[in-house]
Amino acid sequence: MIAKLAQEPEDRLLLARIWDKYEQTRRKNIPAATVFLSPREQQLAQTLLNAAGVRSGYVFDGGSEAAERKMLVFLPDWAEEAEGELVLLRADFHGADSALTHRDILGSLMGLGVARERLGDIWVSEHSADIAAASSLRDFFLREWDQAGRVRLTVTEIERRQLRLPQVQVKTIRDTVSSLRLDAVVSTAFSMSRGRAAELIAAGRVNLDHTPCLKPDKGVAEGAVLTVRGLGKAKLVEAGGLTKKGRTGITIERYI
Repeated sequence: MIAKLAQEPEDRLLLARIWDKYEQTRRKNIPAATVFLSPREQQLAQTLLNAAGVRSGYVFDGGSEAAERKMLVFLPDWAEEAEGELVLLRADFHGADSALTHRDILGSLMGLGVARERLGDIWVSEHSADIAAASSLRDFFLREWDQAGRVRLTVTEIERRQLRLPQVQVKTIRDTVSSLRLDAVVSTAFSMSRGRAAELIAAGRVNLDHTPCLKPDKGVAEGAVLTVRGLGKAKLVEAGGLTKKGRTGITIERYI
């Protein structure tokens, strides 16, 4: 089953590890959690569980419903929700020269030798950054994570209700396309020619719903998420309604 679902060798390894966690919970009746999974990896995991007929007894948890990176937590029959698998931490920073970005925070965490898969989302506000991490890192981070570049950090543990989630900023784009092909929608979303969009797709730089897509003529459904490496992310919010010339009206939100 795993061999049929996996598109790449690394996918096979990922799915095998996920299945091992499922079996661990089934055999020992204890919770078991994966590392943090990207949206694409979550889709692969869900496909595996659906194919195996596993309909319940697990949750995807990133500390917030808005999180992109989430653990897959398998629950024994005595547990109703995931507890203790991840920790939420806040790094406070102050001062005129203390502006930090997502890249600054991630770089400081990588500098501590922590694997990316053990970290969830990073939410950066004006004077603080909240992170989700594997609970096993809690004491290490509280003890060692005290700086990002030259900026001093004060790190504390927080509860889910205390998370500061920055407001997502989007640019709304309304246009028409000849068809809902991937190259046409990418062209509109990222303000480029259709030929350039097709080149990026062929080069493997475009993800459709978090999965690499090499087909410029692939259909894009309403609600689909488009990601172009190096350019960002956009969502096809609405599609429908033909103009007199037979073109389709679309509304896109591009994240900025």
